[in-house]
Amino acid sequence: MIAWLEGSLREKTPTHVLLDVNGVGYELLVSLQSFERLPDCGKTLAMHVRTVVREDAFLLFGFATSLERDAFDLLVRANRVGPKLAQAILSGIEPERLLHALREGDQNTLRRVPGVGPKLAERIGVELREGASDLLGQIGASAKAADPVGAPGSGKGVREQLLSALLNLGYPRSQAERVVDAAGAEAGEGASIESLIRVALRRLAR
Repeated sequence: MIAWLEGSLREKTPTHVLLDVNGVGYELLVSLQSFERLPDCGKTLAMHVRTVVREDAFLLFGFATSLERDAFDLLVRANRVGPKLAQAILSGIEPERLLHALREGDQNTLRRVPGVGPKLAERIGVELREGASDLLGQIGASAKAADPVGAPGSGKGVREQLLSALLNLGYPRSQAERVVDAAGAEAGEGASIESLIRVALRRLAR
């Protein structure tokens, strides 16, 4: 199992990165939270990794912090929560806030994520409450500061990149377009993809 990768960041989009590790390219699926923390292309990047093997695919999920990785591990323990849904949840909810929501039974926070209805939110809360409480107890004051990741995108226009990412994560097109338009208006003309994602995350968390 691949648990850690460090190399040169060759490409990045809001949902995946391409990492060159000694001449071998690894594609890592990432959340919007992790994407916001990425360095510029060409810089060295280290990420925590979780390997998911399926009959039709070998997937690598990358995480900017150990806390996000641990939250991912916790989420996929829940019934009916697969890696892609866990990635979507972590795109919309910062890891520590997610753990607090799970511990406190805050179903409304979970239900903001596409693909998480009332019944699933309730099930996740019941099944993961104890695990979330344990993880919160392990968080040290410097946990985030010690993590490895160090920002602008290329290719498609930044608004198109953000819209594509939200659609890939399961947000309805109408909601995704509203968030992109609002983020663009708030961030201003010429804003980077990182700035747009920062604003979009705030709006999705409301």
